[in-house]
Amino acid sequence: MRSSDGELGLAVARAQQGDEDAFAVAYRIVQPGLLGYLRGLVGAEAEDVASDAWLEIARDLGRFRGDGAGFRGWTATIARHRALDHLRRQKVRPRASALEQDVLDLPAARSTDDQALESLGTQYALELLATLPRDQAEAVLLRVVVGLDGPAAGRVLGKRPGAVRTAAHRGLKRLARRLDAEGVTEDGPRTLGESG
Repeated sequence: MRSSDGELGLAVARAQQGDEDAFAVAYRIVQPGLLGYLRGLVGAEAEDVASDAWLEIARDLGRFRGDGAGFRGWTATIARHRALDHLRRQKVRPRASALEQDVLDLPAARSTDDQALESLGTQYALELLATLPRDQAEAVLLRVVVGLDGPAAGRVLGKRPGAVRTAAHRGLKRLARRLDAEGVTEDGPRTLGESG
């Protein structure tokens, strides 16, 4: 659970009662991760897809039931559906594009895999994610960028939580092996003459 989920839950409850400022707070908390997730799915069209998703989120807000973490998952599900609709219309596969650096701001307690991803340039991170099988890439995006736990990511993807955790774990391990093979450390890429 992210530290902001408590604040998010309160903001959503107030927004459901018509508080526009509270809706703005919920948007500011959720939008960076949601936009990062969408950039991993639809590339440069992420902002347009996010706009469509937020229109649906605002329209259906009264139907939402749950806490801050649940809202984060609910919004990711809506965004994913809008992204898949967009991809069907475009008849293209998901592609990588530039991700804003603030999307990769992760919670303080991070694993080595997370630190390695954070130490890389944003474009390089997305290029690496694009090398993963789609299920692994999407699981990593939902778990690391959006910050969903296994059950919430499973609901977004329509899979069992264990399957999502396994896909994310395999994806992160594959990324770690690739980074190791390329000589990337937590301090960044090794330069010529350095030994590992």
